[in-house]
Amino acid sequence: MGLLRPFLALFTVTLLFCLADRWMHGNDAKFATEQNLRNITTQTAIVAVAALGMTLVIISGGIDLSVGTAIALSATMLAWSLKEDLALRLAVGDHVAGVTQKLKGAEDDMRRAKSETEVAALTQRVTELTRQCEVVKASSLRWTPWTPALSLIVGIGTGCLCGLVNGLLISYLKMVPFIVTLGTMQLYLGWAKWVADNTTVRPDLATQVPRQFADLLSIRPTALVQGMPVGVWLTLGLALLLAGVLHFTVFGRYVFAIGSNEATARLCGINVRWNKIAIYTLAGLFVGIAGLYQFSRLTVGNPSSGTGLELKVIASVIIGGGSLNGGRASVLGTLTGALIMSVITSGCTALGVSNPIQDMLLGVIIIIAVAVDQWRQAR
Repeated sequence: MGLLRPFLALFTVTLLFCLADRWMHGNDAKFATEQNLRNITTQTAIVAVAALGMTLVIISGGIDLSVGTAIALSATMLAWSLKEDLALRLAVGDHVAGVTQKLKGAEDDMRRAKSETEVAALTQRVTELTRQCEVVKASSLRWTPWTPALSLIVGIGTGCLCGLVNGLLISYLKMVPFIVTLGTMQLYLGWAKWVADNTTVRPDLATQVPRQFADLLSIRPTALVQGMPVGVWLTLGLALLLAGVLHFTVFGRYVFAIGSNEATARLCGINVRWNKIAIYTLAGLFVGIAGLYQFSRLTVGNPSSGTGLELKVIASVIIGGGSLNGGRASVLGTLTGALIMSVITSGCTALGVSNPIQDMLLGVIIIIAVAVDQWRQAR
């Protein structure tokens, strides 16, 4: 019965919006259409894949407030790696755009030079940069094709690193996860702003962003697989994999044991410290994938794009039946909770409800979900 509640809530909310949209717009109703269903699932993907990692954390009795800024950091690192042509830069120390810009600047300085000594020095500088530019362009044919794969590793690896840092701090400092991740939330935001030089990282969409990245959550007909974006199918695959890990592996049993009673789990011989590190690192893997999704939607790296996203990620788990006290949550419930929020957002938009009202409605739903969880615990 516990697993049916989120599905019942999703069905009820969807039915109410379908009826309201039909009543207000008649034959022009657009909520219950294939196109809108595709939009809802696509919008859900970023929150849902991050919420899969949060499911692990909440089952273990923890919480991660840094997930939003960590997603933005992962997306920013991915965008920066593509823009800087990271594979070429690591191989030869520079990239084509950078050395070309230096050459152009030296040529401009030479045209403005007045003394013969200055002209001679700048001429030599231009000659060296011209030779360097030719070397970099020749090397780009070999190294640039490796940049997308390396950028993907950097983006997802950044998410894993964020999770590892959270796990290490929580395990070794024995601090409350709420406080630790509140601090790392600001740490990751500052890191992203530093990498982006306090602006937005914009790799060239035509030449630097692989089509596979841009099409991951694209709803263009040519990018769809069986009517849905590739990212939606990937999210479902990850959900099945995580459900298998939680229910059919020793590690999954340890996660539930730690969340149910950490002291008892320790007495039973479970290495709580290392398992917590593993839990947060695995959650970071999902954060890194969510960062890839974020980049796919925006095709830029915006350090502030994840601000507030952590509330939706945590709410997905709680609305789906997870308990903030630990020991209880489900993958199906988490996906359902993420869908409920997307359906509400889409339905409110279809009915012309303003964004402030939508935010207040989401806040009320979160409060009700937590209240229901507390009521269940009291029973």
